[in-house]
Amino acid sequence: MSRIEPLSADMFDADCGHRMPFRVGDKWSAMLLRCLEAGPRRFTELKVPLHRVSPKVLTETLRAMERDGWVSRTAYDENPPRVEYALTALGRALLDPMDHLCAWTRAHRAEILGVREENVQREYAQGE
Repeated sequence: MSRIEPLSADMFDADCGHRMPFRVGDKWSAMLLRCLEAGPRRFTELKVPLHRVSPKVLTETLRAMERDGWVSRTAYDENPPRVEYALTALGRALLDPMDHLCAWTRAHRAEILGVREENVQREYAQGE
């Protein structure tokens, strides 16, 4: 049996700095990317498909995506005020990798759900 090298404490420091810049894996960012794919949207438009997310969390997610350069926020000086969110070029660059991840998920959906169900049943049986 071959031995693998132990993980280094600074393994992410060399290429990624002290924090991983990825936010697609959080609960709402990937969905927001999809919502903004066709063009700019207002906050109230985004709340329709994302009705399960609270306005506070939606705002925090949009701010984080803006901070990371994936989304732009444009405020219009109108009465009532209007704000639109749109994908930047950097945000659009995430759509192709997301398409591949979605295709992988569709291809392995049954397997994933089967394993998940087995694990849930095993955990339930151990808890009795």
